[in-house]
Amino acid sequence: MYERLLDDHQRIQQILASVLDDSVHFLSTLGSRPAGCVPPATIAETLPQAGIGATATLDLFRSKYADWMSGAAGPHYFGLVTGGATPASIVGDWLTTIYDQNATGSNDSIASQIELVAIGLLRELFGLSEAHAGVFVSGATMANFVGLATGRQWLGHRRGVDIAQSGLSGLPPIRVLCGTPHSSVYKACAMLGIGRDCLERIATLPNREAVDVASLRKRLVELSDSGQPCLVVGNAGTVNSVDYDDLNALADLCHKFEVWLHVDAAFGGFAACVPEKQSLVAGIDRADSITIDAHKWLNVPYDSAMVFTRHLQLQREVFQNSAAYLEADPTPTNFVNLTPENSRRFRALPAWFTLMAYGREGYREVVMRNCKIAEEIGELLQSSDRFQLLAPVRMNGIVFTLAVDTATHSSVQEYLHRVQFGGVLYMTPTEYFAVPAIRLSVTNWRTTQQDVSKVWSGMLSALDSDST
Repeated sequence: MYERLLDDHQRIQQILASVLDDSVHFLSTLGSRPAGCVPPATIAETLPQAGIGATATLDLFRSKYADWMSGAAGPHYFGLVTGGATPASIVGDWLTTIYDQNATGSNDSIASQIELVAIGLLRELFGLSEAHAGVFVSGATMANFVGLATGRQWLGHRRGVDIAQSGLSGLPPIRVLCGTPHSSVYKACAMLGIGRDCLERIATLPNREAVDVASLRKRLVELSDSGQPCLVVGNAGTVNSVDYDDLNALADLCHKFEVWLHVDAAFGGFAACVPEKQSLVAGIDRADSITIDAHKWLNVPYDSAMVFTRHLQLQREVFQNSAAYLEADPTPTNFVNLTPENSRRFRALPAWFTLMAYGREGYREVVMRNCKIAEEIGELLQSSDRFQLLAPVRMNGIVFTLAVDTATHSSVQEYLHRVQFGGVLYMTPTEYFAVPAIRLSVTNWRTTQQDVSKVWSGMLSALDSDST
């Protein structure tokens, strides 16, 4: 065995103890670490001839890179709809690395059984019926891809074509209808051969991101009369204002016009955890496929999401992977036939750990606390003459802009640069009905009411500060 590799192998307990010390220090200082940072330009490294060993490499990482790791896992990172890993999910993720299971669903490990258990727990959390089968994927983008790919296969069957086998040739263009599509839906359309141009934005309700059901009905009538196939994407929590489509109304329409309904509930699906918010996702169980992200409000490490479907066999037709060296196991545990990946990280284990550790009540508390914090920040924005709140705070997301006669993309970017330079919090730019805007999402389990004043102070101080 190579000398340095053997030495690291023999010293693994000491090496991991040093990593544990670094990890505990990082987690304990998350509240004071800059939520976002602008790192310096790095100088390219050359591949060492002999290698320097794990300890020396850890020392190099500490001296060169560690201080520039942001506090994205901390309580003041509001830039993306992303949580931070709960203590239990960290345990599960570390064990995922240690056990290093290739969670394809083969019969050489119990990993696939744990994934089915975790999916069952999540189905309970979101109030889904057993008609929905589920599987872990890398994120909401891939979950949307899987859901729409399965819907595409369903459309093909209705026209006597196995699209997974024969392709799209000879079929008319497939239209995808949505009120406020997430960018990942465009990406999924591109990857599926449907094309970004075939994603149609349907009119939304006045000053809302929720689809106007009457406009959707009108377009479905037109497509039905012309014999053109389509899929519908419903929203359970838009990325800007956390708006919700009327999912029961969408399900009624899709049933009437015999159209596939996919619901993007990446983070908004967690409204199902809270009795006071469950009405927002009423009807979600009627969808043909559903996206829910785990590294958002479930607060597990990147990368993790789930896709649920009522049409598991169609999903299997799309992602079937046949090879002599692979087991021809048709059971639900053979995940290699259900997702785009052949090699799969054991994402279910961190999810299982955190669900068992904190249960339904734990997640209800996290969701409600995050929503209350967002509501408090929204009230501060609403009462301030320095900002303009652009939409009601429905859940954990806030969309607002600078209170100037004409907020420009440039002024918003300059303000956000000052915010980031201050280090107290991190937010991202957006656009809301053509208005240059800012979005803030409270999704981390660490964020508490005590953080509100610090965050608000950071938002105000960045208005007049000079980041140069």
